[in-house]
Amino acid sequence: MHVSSLAGKPAPRSMLVNVPRLITAYYSDRPDPHIPEQRVVFGTSGHRGSSLRCSFNEWHVLAITQAICLYRARQGIDGPLFIGIDTHALSEPAYASALEVLAANGVQVMIAQNGEYTPTPAVSHAIVAYNRNRGAGLADGIVVTPSHNPPESGGFKYNPSNGGPAGEAVTGWIEAAANRLLESRLEGVRRVPLSKAMGASTTHRHDFLNVYVGDLASVVDMDILRGSPIRLGVDPLGGAGVHYWKPIAARYGLDLTVIDDTVDPTFGFMSVDWDGRIRMDPSSPYAMQALIGRRDGFDVAFACDTDHDRHGIVTRHAGLLPPNHYLAVLADYLCSHRPGWRPDAAVGKTLVSSQMIDRVASKHGRALYEVPAGFKWFADGLLDGSLGYACEESAGASCLRLDGTAWTTDKDGMVPALLAAEMTIRMGRDPAELYRKLTAQLGAPAERRIQAAATAPQRARLARLAPAQFTHAELAGEKIEQVLDHAPGNGAAIGGIKVIAKNGWFAARPSGTEDIYKIYAESFLGEDHLTRIVDQAQTMVDDVLRVALT
Repeated sequence: MHVSSLAGKPAPRSMLVNVPRLITAYYSDRPDPHIPEQRVVFGTSGHRGSSLRCSFNEWHVLAITQAICLYRARQGIDGPLFIGIDTHALSEPAYASALEVLAANGVQVMIAQNGEYTPTPAVSHAIVAYNRNRGAGLADGIVVTPSHNPPESGGFKYNPSNGGPAGEAVTGWIEAAANRLLESRLEGVRRVPLSKAMGASTTHRHDFLNVYVGDLASVVDMDILRGSPIRLGVDPLGGAGVHYWKPIAARYGLDLTVIDDTVDPTFGFMSVDWDGRIRMDPSSPYAMQALIGRRDGFDVAFACDTDHDRHGIVTRHAGLLPPNHYLAVLADYLCSHRPGWRPDAAVGKTLVSSQMIDRVASKHGRALYEVPAGFKWFADGLLDGSLGYACEESAGASCLRLDGTAWTTDKDGMVPALLAAEMTIRMGRDPAELYRKLTAQLGAPAERRIQAAATAPQRARLARLAPAQFTHAELAGEKIEQVLDHAPGNGAAIGGIKVIAKNGWFAARPSGTEDIYKIYAESFLGEDHLTRIVDQAQTMVDDVLRVALT
């Protein structure tokens, strides 16, 4: 991985996105559905693109929103639709386009009071809370966000009535319907002017902020935080939760400093990420330089990405914790301090998250639920309480309320951040110290992620690999115990391969958008053993593909 010379440095003005040009392209450029890159494509978190590449434009949003309306009618979903937006420049115009279509279709829409930005977890929380104990008239939602992606990006995702990210059957139907609408040049899209949509009897104001903030004591032990002498710091990274943190501090009596409450669609206050681009990624030490540089002023500090569904935890002595470290600590802490959960509530993780989480689940006698990439796989388990905690390696997590009922079924960056404070107070140690204690008990893993070139046919072959095609017997000197092409938790295809030995593993998956494949690897025998795993993983993948990947 080549690290840019700009990584970790303040973003130069020359690289800031031209917002007027971005918005003009959103309205003026028309996608050609015969060009694959300009079609509607739902990935693991909705449709994403940029108006500058004609992959996120007004027509995309109009078509997707009409397709969602058709899906709702098909499924008999007739409750309110909660909609939220983040602070990316394209989110406001996309929000306006969506409202025009939703109003024309007679959908009861819940929008934030005073045009407030709304984090993904606040939308999920609203859906889950509304639908609790209802059998009909169920709510669903839309979040207009490309998550932590660069400033020129736009994103649009649908959360059905379980409150979590839509599954593949749902997104596949919406995607196909939206592309048919694009191909017909929006014939069949119903739309009214924005002023009429905003004043429609079906458009309602919802206090996302105060409802979410007021309910936090049901999922975090806010009593132990109230009046605590520990000093907390937060950097919202200019995201959708920027105005949530001060009300949280005021309501619960926290010594919490918001180090920067700037909202700037160019995100010019960010330091540059590893690849020379601006990216609001709270798990990146390059993007998190502002908070890391101020860590001495706080006992614990944290940040969230642009839609506040991911977290980053910073401590005074350790700096930014790698995501897998904190996810393991959080699993251990919650399994020890949530007596209201069902005894059989499992621990969920994605396939490429640390095996440390497996060991934590085993330590507490809880089942492990391992699934492919995508938080959608956890939504139903979090909703019915059969999953107590669920996480993915890219710093995303959610958990149950203290009483074992559903909180959110999508990722929630704010709750893991506040739980870092809860555990620090209760345990007398910060999360980095707790991780060191955990490794003394369960072993200290080393992890690495790399990528290598692969053509489209090679990526397709890797995605279809089956264990029977994999004939290797050893991995870095240890017997291979399992070769997986389906996740053990739910049997879903992983779109690649995972190879497991006693003290190490690797997973290889093709990128869905770039001509590369990614290898995730971990060893409990140290860096030298990890290097052997990574080297052999590349050789093994090459052998199985029967091509020389360069």
